[in-house]
Amino acid sequence: MTAKDDYLKRLRRIEGQSRGLQRMVEEEKYCIDILTQVSAMTKALQAVAMGLLEDHISHCVVDAAIAGGPEAEAKIKEATDAIARLVRS
Repeated sequence: MTAKDDYLKRLRRIEGQSRGLQRMVEEEKYCIDILTQVSAMTKALQAVAMGLLEDHISHCVVDAAIAGGPEAEAKIKEATDAIARLVRS
């Protein structure tokens, strides 16, 4: 299985979780149970984000750093900005 396949599998699972959350709200399930599922979905999305970030750093950023120059600086800034967005979320 490729990383892409793994990400797609995880995202489909998250999509199912989202539909489950919608049903829970429609059926007026207990708020704490809904919040527990929101937390699980959030963690699943964070896991996807961390995997994508790790892949990006280990490939794109490393390759750019080896090549050097302005592209290296741009890729490092791009990765740093992505990390900052994840930390804020």
